[in-house]
Amino acid sequence: MLSSGDTTKQITLIENALRVLFVPATPGEYDLHALISCALEKANLSYVHEAKIAQRCRADFMVGNICVEVKKSKPDRNTLLKQVTRYLSSSDVHGLLVVSQKNVSLPNTIMNKPVRVLSLDKLWGVSLP
Repeated sequence: MLSSGDTTKQITLIENALRVLFVPATPGEYDLHALISCALEKANLSYVHEAKIAQRCRADFMVGNICVEVKKSKPDRNTLLKQVTRYLSSSDVHGLLVVSQKNVSLPNTIMNKPVRVLSLDKLWGVSLP
């Protein structure tokens, strides 16, 4: 298992690769997936899309041991907490990055694993058509 410092560095690499995204005001979730795929590829970060973590549990992306979960709009915090806790309960997941259009507040760690949220609206503001 990576040390927590290595895991944090890995999350930061992924987050920096995604900070270049410019997202239209009303994308679909799979539009976001396509944009994220392109950004990860451009940053030379290998990933698995729709990675199976456990039975009936798929991460939108796995970049190494980091789960990247994509949410359109503002996700319901309680539902998201349950989902990411399921993901982080896997020994294959060492940290998690939630990418959503709207900001959502999550703890910095869950199950002693680092968690970050990247709000796309905070990157560029709202892109009006």
